[in-house]
Amino acid sequence: MMRTTLLWLSRQQSIFNFVRRNRLARGFASRFVPGETLDEALAVTRELQSRGITVTLDLLGESVASAAEADHARDTYIDILRAMKRDGFGVNASLKPTQMGLDIDPALYHASIRTILDVARETDGFVRIDMEGSAYTQRTLDFFEELVPEFIAHTGVVIQAALRRSTADIEHLITLGARVRLCKGAYLEPASVAYPDKKDVDAHYIRLMERLLTDGNYPGIATHDEAMIAHARRFVAEHGIAPDRFEFQMLYGVRRDLQDALVRDGFRMRVYLPFGSQWYPYLMRRLAERPANIAFILGNVMKEGMNRS
Repeated sequence: MMRTTLLWLSRQQSIFNFVRRNRLARGFASRFVPGETLDEALAVTRELQSRGITVTLDLLGESVASAAEADHARDTYIDILRAMKRDGFGVNASLKPTQMGLDIDPALYHASIRTILDVARETDGFVRIDMEGSAYTQRTLDFFEELVPEFIAHTGVVIQAALRRSTADIEHLITLGARVRLCKGAYLEPASVAYPDKKDVDAHYIRLMERLLTDGNYPGIATHDEAMIAHARRFVAEHGIAPDRFEFQMLYGVRRDLQDALVRDGFRMRVYLPFGSQWYPYLMRRLAERPANIAFILGNVMKEGMNRS
C-alpha cells in the first residue's frame, strides 16, 4: 500500500508544483538536494572541498521519455564536467543509463556516454555509470566492458551487494582493472535475484568489500553503516592497505558527522551531491522502491543530531 501510494505521489505534477513552492518542503529537501541549478551545486562543492571532502555531481532524473530529454541530460553533463574543471575541482560525475536514453534507443545511449567520456578525458575527469534495477544490470555491464579499452582511466561502474550475482561480477571487474563503487542497493528486487534479508546483504557486502580492498582498483566503499565502516577500517589496518588505495563514499546530507570524522582520521571521503529540478519525484521513487528507506533517512538524521549534541 505504501509503495503504491509513493509511486502515485511521484507522478502527480500538481503535488510536485506545490511542493517546489512550499518553503518547509524545500527546506527539508535541501538537506539532501542542495539546489536545482549547477551553480548551486558548485557552491556546495566548494564548501565540501574546504572540509577535505571530494564531490561527485549527480544530475537528478532517470527513465527519460524522449531523445530530446536524453540529449539535454547529455549536454548538462558536459556542462558539469567543464564547470568543475573551470572552478578547479576534481572533475567527477555520476549518471544513470536510462537518463541517457537506454530505454528509448541503445544507440542513443551509447553515443551519449561516449560523448560525455570524450569530455571526461579532455578535462582529466571521471564519470561513474550508475546501476539501476536488476533488469538493467547485464546491459550496463556489457556496455561498460566495451568502454574499458578506451576509457578505463575515466569511467567506472557500480555494483550492488543486494544482488546474488554480484560476487561473480566483482571478480570479472577486478580482472578488467575497473573502478567499482560498492553499495548495498536500494531497489526492491525479487528474492530470486537479490537477498531478501538484511543480514545476508550485509554479509555479502563485507565479502565484496574485502575483495575490492585487497585486489580492486581504487574502490569506492559506499555506505553509511557504521559497522561496515568499522570493519573496513580494521581490515585495511590488518592487511596494510594504505588510505590512498580506496575511498569512503556517502550521500550529501547523510551522516555529516561521520564524514568529517573519517576525514579527520586520514581517510579519503567522497560525497555524492545530487541536484536538479527532479528532486521530488526522485525522492518519492527511492522511497517507493524500498519504503524502509524512510526509516533509514530519519534514523540517520537522528543519529547525526545526537552525535553533534
